[in-house]
Amino acid sequence: MSARIRSAEPPFSAAIQSRFDGLMPPGIPPFALFTMLARDERLFERFMGGGLLDKGNLTLRHREIVIDRVTARCGSEYEWGVHVALFAQKAELTEDQLSSLVHGSSDDGCWKVETDRLLICICDELHETATVSDALWDAFSGRFSDAACLEVLMLAGFYRTVSYLTNCAALAPERFAARFPTKAVQSLWPNP
Repeated sequence: MSARIRSAEPPFSAAIQSRFDGLMPPGIPPFALFTMLARDERLFERFMGGGLLDKGNLTLRHREIVIDRVTARCGSEYEWGVHVALFAQKAELTEDQLSSLVHGSSDDGCWKVETDRLLICICDELHETATVSDALWDAFSGRFSDAACLEVLMLAGFYRTVSYLTNCAALAPERFAARFPTKAVQSLWPNP
């Protein structure tokens, strides 16, 4: 199936090309999500301003647990696969943990650290209820600063929006991206 919304074609505007030059790793062309949004410079800039991939109030690991869980729960293999390919090893997420983020829960044996489990629970409650229970909030806010709590909420909401975009536009996975694992753990790292 082809994407429902065509990507913009180069040459891109100077502002968009400048963003691509600063964002994309060497040798990797702009992602289909980005070139699709580049059809409208205003939408592209608003989207790029909300990504929260800068150094913020969360560790890389915490950020990627939130992104991977939200995109998995939303069924966005496109976005999940990009983040796993680019960040999972740096975030020290194991194959068991990545599989759990797609198919499991915070109770899975691969989650040994309380903050990791709390992040998964937060993502799950947000996904299911669009809020967080008092008991979970107390545990969560007891481990994270107010700024980090806000960042988790914003990150989860942003990547739900990303999932809507990638799913509704029917974007094909990027060539280098990981694919959702089957329930039995398989190698998630793309072949070179």
